Amino acid sequence: METETTNKQQVRKYGLITLIIIIGVLLIYYAVMAMIAPAKKYNGLKDEYGYKQVVKNSINDTIQTDSTYLALFREKAFLQARTSIAETDSIYLSINLVDSSMVLEISGVAVARTKLTRISLSKMFLDRNDYVISSMLSKPFTIERNIASIPKEPLMIKMAPKDTSEFKPDIIPDTADYEPVNYILEMNNGTVMHVYQEEKLNRGDRSHLFLFDLRYRLRSAWSTLKSVFTFKVPEYHPYIKVRLPRSDAKIIYRALPGHGQIAVYR
Repeated sequence: METETTNKQQVRKYGLITLIIIIGVLLIYYAVMAMIAPAKKYNGLKDEYGYKQVVKNSINDTIQTDSTYLALFREKAFLQARTSIAETDSIYLSINLVDSSMVLEISGVAVARTKLTRISLSKMFLDRNDYVISSMLSKPFTIERNIASIPKEPLMIKMAPKDTSEFKPDIIPDTADYEPVNYILEMNNGTVMHVYQEEKLNRGDRSHLFLFDLRYRLRSAWSTLKSVFTFKVPEYHPYIKVRLPRSDAKIIYRALPGHGQIAVYR
């Protein structure tokens, strides 16, 4: 009887050790794949936007590291992206990460302007002397999907009066006047923009932002896990996270078309 009990304990012990080893291997594999993802993304951008040499020339090799040339190239890329959108006669967003400004524009004319109070960027956006990223920014971002804490358009439901005597001009408040304003914009080039209100006006604003961001992170983690379990390198999404005044965040979100475009200067 004692021998049988000892054998069961050993089986459970070895089973637990095996489970721990399997989980450890999976975690290491997940970490390695997650580390490879940014490099894969950058290499893809390099293939698409890297400097193309027609004739081998030593000048072409060194010009990509010249700070003066790259500063002018960043400005040209930003203007090129804005000009491309302006031709569509649609409202669009220009973001200057250097002077922390965000501007709604139509055909190059500013209609609303705000100041970014906080900015957080992926590492690949931090190197301002990177020719590849500057070249990528010469094309505007197009919004493919948005996730927001407020509706795109306020919904108002009113019962039609039977006649003019029953008409009462009631005012239905916009719920976004007291709801937190946070939203995430997923772009066609894989970049994700997080826009959060700066103020914490109500007691629940901080927890709302935490849960809003957590839900998005869990969805992204699940997508990454599915790629890892199918032995694929997960797709990496460079991010731009900004905070701005709540009223400005709401105006910008509702003014931008569903598949609006954004020009970025960094």
